[in-house]
Amino acid sequence: MAGNLERALAVLELLAKNGGRMPLAAIADTLNIPRSGTHRLLSMLIDEGFVRQDEDHGEYMLALKLVSLALIYLSTSGVSDISQPVLDRLAESSGELARLGVVEDDHITFVGKAQGAKSGLRYDPDMGSQPPLHCTASGQAWLSTLSDERAIELVSKQGGLGPKSLNAPRAPKTIQQFLKDLNGARQRGYGVAIETYEAGMTSIAAPVRNPVTDEVVGIVSLAGPTSRLPESRLKELAPSLLSAAADMGAATLSSPLFKRAPAEAAPAASTSEAKKRGRVGAKV
Repeated sequence: MAGNLERALAVLELLAKNGGRMPLAAIADTLNIPRSGTHRLLSMLIDEGFVRQDEDHGEYMLALKLVSLALIYLSTSGVSDISQPVLDRLAESSGELARLGVVEDDHITFVGKAQGAKSGLRYDPDMGSQPPLHCTASGQAWLSTLSDERAIELVSKQGGLGPKSLNAPRAPKTIQQFLKDLNGARQRGYGVAIETYEAGMTSIAAPVRNPVTDEVVGIVSLAGPTSRLPESRLKELAPSLLSAAADMGAATLSSPLFKRAPAEAAPAASTSEAKKRGRVGAKV
């Protein structure tokens, strides 16, 4: 039973990460599950209303039940009520995309956003995405609040410092550069990513702390085209970003979504041992 449950959840996650639809053979091959077993899993998920099959092409796709459950959960958790006014103000004042990410276990998941760009280029990624930690402002903002060892451990779980995209010309490729970026974020109080995740895109992010425990429970970020966000503009936006993160921190006390224990934190401090580990490729 546990094996079937794990496989079924893996199917749902795979579909979600691949545009919501895939042929049976691709699902089976990607998850290394026999095609007969994959067919049984998909049939079970169809019976439960989580998956449906395209009658014309035969591909399997996510049904709206999963989305509905997620929206119901976010609604009952109160996260939209407490976060949207803060995100709306930040987006309006900055003219860029403002997002809220929740820290859970070893990752960040974006659960709220507000678009401040009224014209021109817009950066507007999918909700529910989980950013790579080593090359995004959001990951940098969170990891900078941890020890170097813990930060390296979390990045390793995501596959190390190997490029997640060929379209990220300035992503850190060595431990030294990665730790230098973290130290910069610690000194500033917020993370900065200039074309480290995607060419032509810049973002800044600040940690959201529980005002009682001081634990980091989320991040608030701003993102937009690099052409509109030179470093001078980032410095101008930083006070508003930090203020929004503080407001969000106070508001999180009323939402159960933020009362989960985040990944184990440790005092943020640079370590010479981590710096001595040298260059890394696909793994930290």
